[in-house]
Amino acid sequence: MSRRPALHAVVLAGGAGTRFWPRSRERRPKPLLRAGGRQTLLEETVSRARRFAAKDGVWLVCGRDHALPMRRAAALPARRVVVEPAMRNTAAAIAVAAMRVEATAPDAVMAVLSADHRIPDARAFARDIRRAAAAAAAKDVLVTLGVQPTRPETGYGYIRVGRAVGDAHPGLHRILRFVEKPDAARARRYLRAGSYLWNAGIFVFRPRTFLAELEACDPEILRPLAAATPVAAKPRVFQAALERAYRRVPAAPVDTAVMERSSHVWVLPVDFHWSDVGTWGSLAQDLGVDGSVTHVMEGEALLCDAKGNLVRGHDRPVVLLGVEGLAVIDAGDALLVADLERSGEVREVVARLRGRGRDDLL
Repeated sequence: MSRRPALHAVVLAGGAGTRFWPRSRERRPKPLLRAGGRQTLLEETVSRARRFAAKDGVWLVCGRDHALPMRRAAALPARRVVVEPAMRNTAAAIAVAAMRVEATAPDAVMAVLSADHRIPDARAFARDIRRAAAAAAAKDVLVTLGVQPTRPETGYGYIRVGRAVGDAHPGLHRILRFVEKPDAARARRYLRAGSYLWNAGIFVFRPRTFLAELEACDPEILRPLAAATPVAAKPRVFQAALERAYRRVPAAPVDTAVMERSSHVWVLPVDFHWSDVGTWGSLAQDLGVDGSVTHVMEGEALLCDAKGNLVRGHDRPVVLLGVEGLAVIDAGDALLVADLERSGEVREVVARLRGRGRDDLL
């Protein structure tokens, strides 16, 4: 067995990102946005993937409505793009990607990445992906990356770390349990305990290992896809098979469908900076906003005794006077002014707009 298995990267870009309204829209979802850098989140993710993936080994899974702009942003050939006929959450998305990778490169290990994460240290990220891949190849396990927490975060799930797996794979551990998003008091206890990691949703495994665990843990997801397996090496035929199969595929996140049920999951604790950029508040924190710093992402802004804000202008000046702790996001046709600590509730704003029939703003 090679100690350096061929690595493929699968980028999942199916989420709507409603908490990033008004910048994130149905026609331009979150992965196609810039979050403080020159590239979009999707472009940043593909750039990181190319650091460790084999030649022609970067894949994209996305929805039908955004397939063309996503493929263009990722700069990938059509044969490396899997288009989901409908949104079925991450378990099905990873399954169809695993089928395609397995048919193309049977001995490869695949790393599953989200298209909307920010990881500034791409070198450290690639190093840890390779470490996880070596274990996944040698032991046929599912490896997840767990991030060392730096604050009592209530917006992330956690992983409770178990004993080390052994000297052959230093740094890797078994998992005692996955923990759902905690309240503030519990998150503080997790931080003090030192035995909990943030669940980053980054996975590394052999495609066939994942498919076998999915069959064992939640066969209802895989069963409708069985007809597509024999044609997985033929992109167009496979895509047509997915169109027929997806009507019967249940929706489930990979964490509850497989990772929390399988007994073959290891975790690699990592200490690079990571953020899932889930809300305007988390992005503000990621960009260094605090009680004394306001960050202006784009546009013209005049700040008058205004600290601790996140501002994203559009085509008119934005003036802040005597306010703090706000997200002020101008999208031209809509303006959001929100308490940064409550920015996770923006998805409820989107739901209200939908209820009012304002589809022009969605």
